[in-house]
Amino acid sequence: MSYKKRKRHEMIAGLVLERGAISVGELAEILGVSMQTIRRDIDELCEGDTLRRLHGRVELAKGASNTPFDERTDTNFSAKQAIGEAAAELIPDGASLFISIGSTPLAVARALRKRKGLTVITNNLSAAMALSDELSNRIIIPGGELRLPDRDILGDGVLEFFARYRAEFGVFGTAGIASDGSLLEFHSAEVRASERIRLNSQTSILVIDRSKFGRMAPALGPNIADIDRVVVDRLPDSEFDHLMDAIADGLLLAQGDAP
Repeated sequence: MSYKKRKRHEMIAGLVLERGAISVGELAEILGVSMQTIRRDIDELCEGDTLRRLHGRVELAKGASNTPFDERTDTNFSAKQAIGEAAAELIPDGASLFISIGSTPLAVARALRKRKGLTVITNNLSAAMALSDELSNRIIIPGGELRLPDRDILGDGVLEFFARYRAEFGVFGTAGIASDGSLLEFHSAEVRASERIRLNSQTSILVIDRSKFGRMAPALGPNIADIDRVVVDRLPDSEFDHLMDAIADGLLLAQGDAP
């Protein structure tokens, strides 16, 4: 298998895991190849037990996952819990903050349940619900269509929504981090939303587990060096030492420095 084909297969599998299902047409648009190429890729990927094609889209096969977002939440659970608790320590009672979509930002929201008087601006419905039991909190969410099963909202309306607010903190994740430090996502809408959060926050906080280093995705975002604080469970492999040196002043390890 060629390098390009292998990378496409990795990205297709990653997109399906992130979203639960995605159309053949959207895959072709995101990856910049023909529908025929995507169909051949999907045929090969569906030979295994993880993916299946159904009515012009590809999705997780039955038994591979009941609810993809919930599966991602459970993946690396202890690491995400530690990351959430470490990031929450940076945010005091009464703070204003953005929380983006994703399972690791959700872990931060859950760790913030003990805080009071927060103003939370988020398109992550699970994060909003996690913080809704504290009646002193103010929770602001955008209108629009709820994306299932992720329970979040994306689109141009979300960008306009985030643009109307400023916050002390902005919490967001990323799908992958390239060797040069570029933050990567599976869709440009996710990049634009995270970048608006970063620009409208006094302190931007990237929350990631070490598996994101070296993971590829097609949509290019800012560089990790542009983020104020980076909270990660453990240091990544030594090939990323140069990135760790570049962000040393803002790096926070949630579970220690063991590789």
